[in-house]
Amino acid sequence: MTSLTLNSSKTVEVNGTPLAYCEQGEGQTVIFIHGTAGDLRIWEQQLPLIGRSYRAIAYSRRFARPNEDIGVDADDQMLPHVEDLAAFLREIGAASHLVGSSWGAFISLLTAIRYPELVRSLILEEPPVVSLFASTPPRPMELLHLFATRPRTAVALLRFVAGAMAPAQRAFGRGENERAMQLFLVGVLGKQAYDRLPDASKQIMRENLASARAQLLGAGFPPLSADQVRSIRLPTLLVTGQHSPALFLRLTDYLEELLPVVERVEIPDASHIMHEQNAAAFNQAILAFLRRHDAATA
Repeated sequence: MTSLTLNSSKTVEVNGTPLAYCEQGEGQTVIFIHGTAGDLRIWEQQLPLIGRSYRAIAYSRRFARPNEDIGVDADDQMLPHVEDLAAFLREIGAASHLVGSSWGAFISLLTAIRYPELVRSLILEEPPVVSLFASTPPRPMELLHLFATRPRTAVALLRFVAGAMAPAQRAFGRGENERAMQLFLVGVLGKQAYDRLPDASKQIMRENLASARAQLLGAGFPPLSADQVRSIRLPTLLVTGQHSPALFLRLTDYLEELLPVVERVEIPDASHIMHEQNAAAFNQAILAFLRRHDAATA
């Protein structure tokens, strides 16, 4: 790790739960929200740069290192994380630009729907908004409707469930946690991107396996409607990776159709965690977006 370490983090208590965070810079606040099997350290290539122009904060969500781990066989639901983020924003006393990765992007989206007064803008890395189309797991009638209306999305969803989610869930159920995480990550990133993951990134994922297991074996994603997404009037940047799996691209396509104030950028030579895989291009894209919108949202 570089300057972003668990030992250097501070702690704030929200909703009765201590959350670790790191902070750099001053100005308008930019909050970084990590995804599954991550913690605040995944943003080590963003905070120093963004902190030159903004108050940049990365926090570890509940159950992520170094916070208290999740209990055995507990379900890690998404909505408590939304309430945590809202409470965190109130605690720091500033409406903020939100930068979310995957699960963290979905949390950011829901926070903007529920608490728009706390959010200046959204930068979303491929939020897994499957519940716009189907339950978890998908019901047969939902899939039939999806095949009739958006066949490419239906095919991508089925392939992802059969090729990544279901095998990972079975492996977690057998107690094969490392194998489960590998299956899930290959499905999320693609085999080539997974093979190129640095050892440090894989170690962070191992240290956060318990919460990842709870998410994959839990009740699934919260409901989300098209009208809720249309209600978001905040500037939003959708970020995808050039080599991301088809499901994430199709889900982002639909968000792009629904969001009233939206921009989109593709990060070259990157997959689902583009902030790590091509940090230079990702940082350039989000800085340009922030600079376009920070004055307008002041």
